[in-house]
Amino acid sequence: MNGYNFTERVRKVLAMAREESARLQHEYVGTEHILLGLIREGEGVAATVLQNLQVDLDDVRFSIETTVKRGRPGDAPGPDLPYTSRAKKVLELAMTEARELNHTYVGTEHLLLGLIREQSGIAAQVLLERGVTSEIARAEVVRILGTEMPKTGRTDPLTPSPRAKDSMFAVVPPHTAERVRDVMRDAEDVATEFGAAELMPVHVAIALLRNGEGFANTVLDRFNVDRRELLRALMNEATKIASASELQPRLTFGQFMITFARQVESESRWRHAPPTTLNILLALLDNVTEVATIFAAQGVDATRVRAEARRMSG
Repeated sequence: MNGYNFTERVRKVLAMAREESARLQHEYVGTEHILLGLIREGEGVAATVLQNLQVDLDDVRFSIETTVKRGRPGDAPGPDLPYTSRAKKVLELAMTEARELNHTYVGTEHLLLGLIREQSGIAAQVLLERGVTSEIARAEVVRILGTEMPKTGRTDPLTPSPRAKDSMFAVVPPHTAERVRDVMRDAEDVATEFGAAELMPVHVAIALLRNGEGFANTVLDRFNVDRRELLRALMNEATKIASASELQPRLTFGQFMITFARQVESESRWRHAPPTTLNILLALLDNVTEVATIFAAQGVDATRVRAEARRMSG
């Protein structure tokens, strides 16, 4: 194990993976069975990460069970089902993930990261189809666990810790404009300024307006928006988020970064350009209700922004 210990929860997941394989009348334990075990266990950090990223666990289970073929009804798998080479690779990658995160244990979060990082197995394919990349999942793991991790005596933790300082840089798409990175970096400072327990999309919106430059701000200038009023409304929202004892469900930063990555992919089809601040603005307006409502009060919505950007781009 190279000094790394599986938590009891991971051992439980692996036992469930064998049970899932037997239920499907398979004679092996593959990546799909490990993912089914993670879903079935349902309480570890891995399940929390998937739920935070708005992955429908029932949909994942259904997708796996419709993808793999069941064994023949007469088959009776033995108790010691062998792991496939890909499943073994997942366990190795889980230990690698633990080491890279400076953890001295292998928890369900590392198992999930190993499944995605393996890339070729059914589990990886199902997760990647739902937008769960290694970078996004790892950033959400770091956000949940925080940066200060005990070195010993750690089991599979569930209690969220303060956000990680560099979490957003792992999920910003490659070839992103430096101004986008500046906005994301400034958003961390905004969250700290408002005493928020975690980084939220509204902090990104405030940082974007405060930056005042880039394609998004150029488009907004065309609409003659009242920046002071926009900022005031966004800052009021940020204050409510920080002070509320029980928050209403909101888009988390990890979920927002998934939408941002998807915006980059879709918009690049007509812009043929690296991710810019425009992608940030569109992701906010398309997916973050509280931010979109504030902009809508000044007649700004995603449709208008997209149309003006197309016009400006020729």
